[in-house]
Amino acid sequence: MKVCGVDLKGNEANVCLLSLIDGLFHVPDCRTRRLTLADSSAKGLKSFQSTFAKLVADYKIDAVIIRQRQSKGKFAGSAIGFKLEAAIELIEGLDVVVYSPTDIKESLRRNPIAVPFAETGLKQFQEPAFTSAYAWLMQNHYASQTDE
Repeated sequence: MKVCGVDLKGNEANVCLLSLIDGLFHVPDCRTRRLTLADSSAKGLKSFQSTFAKLVADYKIDAVIIRQRQSKGKFAGSAIGFKLEAAIELIEGLDVVVYSPTDIKESLRRNPIAVPFAETGLKQFQEPAFTSAYAWLMQNHYASQTDE
């Protein structure tokens, strides 16, 4: 299974591809590390959405895991960030999961990352997207094993 972890910051979507094959993780190369919304008009959002959809199609991504942001408070996400989230969620035929930080922490507690993040070859700003994708994959991998 190949997933795309997404962390929304301002007008950017930081992305990280991650796959789980035979219990081993692989971080495939990706042509982009972040997608930026040039302007928040309807035309700009449609352009962002089509660029993201093209990325998903080109890399044959099975699911997109978006790190959930708070809707209010000190660490609340911006209005533009919520627009980006909606644009991603509305892509036709795409399995999108909004994954809460609490669930991420719980999954990481049960399944710690085996290698230091620096050894993944990703940029530091991609770490939240990576941990979101990793935590979701681990939770679903072990949940599917207990179902069998």
